[in-house]
Amino acid sequence: MKNFLPKQYKKTTKLKINHNYLYEQFADYTKIFKEIEKVVKRGDYTLGQKVDEFEKNIAKRTGAKFVIGVGNGTDALFLSLKALNIGKGDEVITVPYTFVATVGSIATAGAKPVFVDIKRDYNIDEKKIESAITKKTKAIMPVHWAGRPCELDKIKSIAKKYNLKIIQDGSQTIDSRFKNKQLVNFGDVCTYSMHPLKNLNIWGDGGFVATNNKKIADKIFLLRNHGLVNRNNSKIFGYNSRLDTLQAVVANYKLKNKMNNITKKRIKNASLFDKAFKHNLNVKTVKRFKHLKEVYHLYHINVKRRNELQQHLIKNGVDAKVHYPIPIHLQDAAKYLKYKRGDFPIAEQMANTSMSLPVHEFIKEKDIKYVVNLINNFFKKKN
Repeated sequence: MKNFLPKQYKKTTKLKINHNYLYEQFADYTKIFKEIEKVVKRGDYTLGQKVDEFEKNIAKRTGAKFVIGVGNGTDALFLSLKALNIGKGDEVITVPYTFVATVGSIATAGAKPVFVDIKRDYNIDEKKIESAITKKTKAIMPVHWAGRPCELDKIKSIAKKYNLKIIQDGSQTIDSRFKNKQLVNFGDVCTYSMHPLKNLNIWGDGGFVATNNKKIADKIFLLRNHGLVNRNNSKIFGYNSRLDTLQAVVANYKLKNKMNNITKKRIKNASLFDKAFKHNLNVKTVKRFKHLKEVYHLYHINVKRRNELQQHLIKNGVDAKVHYPIPIHLQDAAKYLKYKRGDFPIAEQMANTSMSLPVHEFIKEKDIKYVVNLINNFFKKKN
């Protein structure tokens, strides 16, 4: 086993229209360096002043009473489970169509992931949740796919009926809304990632937990830093999952100077794609609803001959990607759960037909037209 990422980064940067925009998003890095210089002079590298500032800033942004910065989005989920005392012998309902971190956090917390299928908008099918509930079920972990909120009022109603916790995997949902309300209002916690490719992105790993529950917040504050209440006293045994002070500097800079534009541009670009594909019978897009504010971490289409189209786009300089070709229930890591092919037909279908197109804030309207024309011409030739 060795690090597979450097080769991947090198390969994708050769494309004209890229999913990854790692240089462009921080082309003004010298401004951030000036803020980092202040940290160097203070020497507060671990849970420093900038972490406190970030937690206050992001609390305002998410509408949460409490925010805890942690090492990454996966830890945000894991520590939330631990704070809610979910572990061995417990079950957590989630979806098989997500990044492996969602399910991995449940498994590493000691609980059992229980899957229900998704709908064609990639989000959990709330109508199938109740049939998956058992006496061992302790929580529901809905995934807001690509920044599109799940049907949170219905999920909240089910959770209340069965006395279940709601841990939202909102790693891609910064600035999303459900019925004009902040997502944190619909569950016990909402977790976020700040991976370099997320909408709110930093220079490495980082994440945070948003909650309106002080008891949960206090527990996660302890868990992220060895259970320490001060330098010499540990109240509980915890973990080392501190948001790095240098990364907090980057996050604060993005929040202040770029976040509004990032959200606005992604919504605009997605709207242009929606309009362009509206009458194309070969391309299926997700139906949009007014009560959902999506922020388009990814822009998805569903097509036949997906793999052929992907290669056609890549050949012509467009970084078309597949998120994700193998649902979690069919991964080697999930064999012990004893699911089989056919158990979650929608998730499996989406894995075979879904493709994501670049939609980030650096894509221009001419780029969108170029991508659309490539797709249209592909199907004209094939038909």
